[in-house]
Amino acid sequence: MKIIIDAYGGDNAPLEILKGTAQAISELDVTALVCGREAKLRALAEKEGIALSGMDFLEAPLAMPVEAEPTEILKSYSTSSMAAAFKALADGQGDAVVTAGSTGALCVGGTLIVKRIKGIKRPALAPIIPAAKGTYMLLDVGANVECRPEMLRQFAVMGAVYMERVMGVKNPRVGIVNIGTEENKGTALQIEAGKLLRDSRLNFIGNIEARELPLGGCDVAVTDGFTGNIVLKLTEGMGKAFSGELKAMLLSSAKTKIAALLLKNALGGFKAKMDYTEHGGAPLMGTAKPVIKAHGSSNAKAFKNAIRQAKLFCEQDVISEIGAAVSGQQ
Repeated sequence: MKIIIDAYGGDNAPLEILKGTAQAISELDVTALVCGREAKLRALAEKEGIALSGMDFLEAPLAMPVEAEPTEILKSYSTSSMAAAFKALADGQGDAVVTAGSTGALCVGGTLIVKRIKGIKRPALAPIIPAAKGTYMLLDVGANVECRPEMLRQFAVMGAVYMERVMGVKNPRVGIVNIGTEENKGTALQIEAGKLLRDSRLNFIGNIEARELPLGGCDVAVTDGFTGNIVLKLTEGMGKAFSGELKAMLLSSAKTKIAALLLKNALGGFKAKMDYTEHGGAPLMGTAKPVIKAHGSSNAKAFKNAIRQAKLFCEQDVISEIGAAVSGQQ
């Protein structure tokens, strides 16, 4: 399996991208097509002692700036490493794309270069988020600020397929993020989407309030991209705040430092469970071929796990499953 890599996407590119790709090749039985400036990437790899076995290169002279208008991936930055990666995927030069670059450009490139699965109205960005009981998929988190009810129904179908096929969750519970659990709560979007989902074959559990998400209240949480992005960013911020407060508390005195030593293994397990680098990235659900958005600040470990996610996406044939599920609900 060949994974196409955007070498210049993300805060820590290209060094951590190369490291993570090398680790993935060593551990995951994949090869890579790395898009970027080959001579500079080879020089960096030699300087840092990074093995390049299993990597081919596709020349791409530009990097797509995160502050650039997303649609510029089709114009001024059509020769960027991200654009080259999407074109290579569309042309069949690899099985999936992984990038830590601009989310907006990823959504534009994924939709207009890679294209959508037949029948999908809009792709949705869908991270896997740790919870007290396992994980849940939240979609959309920013690809579609405004949505229609039928779009939320498709998000639910795509999320349920992914959670069952890739994450191993049987009969995933689907909920609509809302301000209350009653069927008449929310705007017309939530009310009408609820009607569509109650008539579907999904395991729809109704509306779910945001406070239930980190407790494992559902396996697939669907919402518009504006609300989803707020939920995602608040979750990330609360996680950082909680970790900081816990660390400060455990290091505040000699007694608490002793307690920290006694709890070292348990704290390590908790940290690993809540660590975004363990999950790697967010799939752009609904594209005709797998596209994975790694976290913008990905280190080598996070990028390697994003490649792992791309491999699972391909192996479980999620694209075909989504296509069949959507056509069955038309």
